[in-house]
Amino acid sequence: MLARCDSSAWKFTMHQFFIEDHQIGKEYVTITGRDVNHIKNVLRMRPGEKIRVSSSSGRDFFCEIAELGDAFVQADILDGEVPKTELSARIYLFQALPKGERMEYVIQKAVELGVYEIIPVEMKYCVMKLDEKRAEKKLKRWQAISESAAKQSKRSLIPRIHPVMNYAEALEYAGSCDVRLVPYENERGMQATADALQKLKSAGSVSIFIGPEGGFSPEEIAAAGQNMDVISLGRRILRTDTAAICAMSLVMLTLEDA
Repeated sequence: MLARCDSSAWKFTMHQFFIEDHQIGKEYVTITGRDVNHIKNVLRMRPGEKIRVSSSSGRDFFCEIAELGDAFVQADILDGEVPKTELSARIYLFQALPKGERMEYVIQKAVELGVYEIIPVEMKYCVMKLDEKRAEKKLKRWQAISESAAKQSKRSLIPRIHPVMNYAEALEYAGSCDVRLVPYENERGMQATADALQKLKSAGSVSIFIGPEGGFSPEEIAAAGQNMDVISLGRRILRTDTAAICAMSLVMLTLEDA
């Protein structure tokens, strides 16, 4: 029989870990890999301590550590209610490659805000250019940041960081999304934004395109405007990383109320 717990006291402070579905038993889960060392030697957790565990398919569990082995941690599944942390729609953030370390900041905050997948995009006015070797190294780093942010924010999944795309590939990839948003100068101002956000109530997927430091080129906006909602984020000029977080926040707040 599964143990029973009152989750209200600790559900917001417990540590989060991710596993594959085959690691879930009827009454317990088994954690393997690098998280074992983290649990035992970094967090110094002991049997009886409670954790939150999510599987690759999005199943969530409250658990209590039962056994600490050399290469595994076994935790009993508790009969507690697991609060859902995922949004009602999948958000795909198409982020133009920013300079410096700003991409890391965007990934961390977007994951906290509920993004489903982040797609780095090379656009005409991007300052950063990545060759294949650098892109591969960056991708590993970015995925690790996504995982860390997902654990911190108690996500039910680790958002994927997609390999870098060019703009044409990104437009095609976003084509199947129910709602497609492009923050840009818009003569209708915030009314266009309000109208577009209303569409999110019944959407299953949303794409957000964020331009680079140099802005979208006229050709890029023309291509996007054919099948996308061009919206405004206000009268001020935002940096690319600020624009990403602002747009994500608007969408997140709308979907949280959906």
